[in-house]
Amino acid sequence: MKTAVIVFPGSNCDRDMAVALEKVTGRAPAMVWHRETELPDGIDFIALPGGFSYGDYLRSGAMAARSPILRSVADAAGRGVPVLGVCNGFQVLAEAQLLPGALMRNAGLNFVCRTVALKVENSQSLFTATYDAGETLNIPVAHHDGNYFADAATLDRVEGEGRVAFRYTDAVNGSARDIAGVLNDAGNVLGMMPHPERAIDRAHGGTDGLRLFEAALGVLA
Repeated sequence: MKTAVIVFPGSNCDRDMAVALEKVTGRAPAMVWHRETELPDGIDFIALPGGFSYGDYLRSGAMAARSPILRSVADAAGRGVPVLGVCNGFQVLAEAQLLPGALMRNAGLNFVCRTVALKVENSQSLFTATYDAGETLNIPVAHHDGNYFADAATLDRVEGEGRVAFRYTDAVNGSARDIAGVLNDAGNVLGMMPHPERAIDRAHGGTDGLRLFEAALGVLA
């Protein structure tokens, strides 16, 4: 299985993501610089990591969403290749319109950095198949612009189509309807603000995030 991590200027969780992918697959991912125009041949899974791409200039993820490699990422997603965007990666996917909605400044304008409780809303996606619906997970967050927003019609549609993957159990950042993770309409693109790659080792506080990678990559194995 071949995986790839897209690296932008300002990414700072790319190594964490690479460690998680190698832990599950036994193979180091390709680290793809944002200026590349093509993904390596045969990529089965793409991850956009957290960080501060372009220093969050203009809006978080806005400039990174126009990087050359995003065209190939969008093409791959259209072919059904799973794409995971975490934190800044979620912001990039939203700015690239691969996911609905937008990420705004946190309510209270504070940077939030702590472990939060997530409720699994959809356990039927390829990313969440190892979880039970309604299960509570403990996953770290670290963001300033994680306040998920969409208009009421979009929120109703996303909810009605079962595309809310995760929901905060407590108020974390002001996100509409406490949404923490959203799927695209085909179910092969997931954006989430919490960091599952930081919850893959008991020595680091827990393994609730590991099962997300095992689900997505196990489906492909």
